[in-house]
Amino acid sequence: MDKATASSIDTISRTCIAVRLRLLNRVVTNFYDDALRPLGLKVSQLNILIVTARLNLARPTQVCEILQLDTSTLSRNVERMRAHGWLEVVPEDDARAQPFRLTPQGKRLIEKAVPAWEEAQRQATELLGDEGIALLDKAAKKLGGLGAKR
Repeated sequence: MDKATASSIDTISRTCIAVRLRLLNRVVTNFYDDALRPLGLKVSQLNILIVTARLNLARPTQVCEILQLDTSTLSRNVERMRAHGWLEVVPEDDARAQPFRLTPQGKRLIEKAVPAWEEAQRQATELLGDEGIALLDKAAKKLGGLGAKR
């Protein structure tokens, strides 16, 4: 391998933003997933429940836009959460739209999840620090979606 290639490899391995963000994402996601596991819930599902609670009647396109999810990922998660009794589809004239809402069981699950979420939030805050959280908030606001609606 020539020096230029070796130098490029070294630069990419030390500075790639995507690699560092993915690593950070896995670590932080694990804090939340570990805390929520006793409830049979993942943080990705909790986010869908929270967005649904805020919207009252959630349309898949809205949720996908807010959480930056592709439709197949959302549909898989909604199906699982329906099977658990946390969400229900609301019949509508346009069957393709398939809006959904929280069930009473889904609302109770959110209430039960709060202490676990708070613990995971504490761990993530400890890892990132105030400065890291501020930078994350700034980046999220540029993207819009959930981060911008605080």
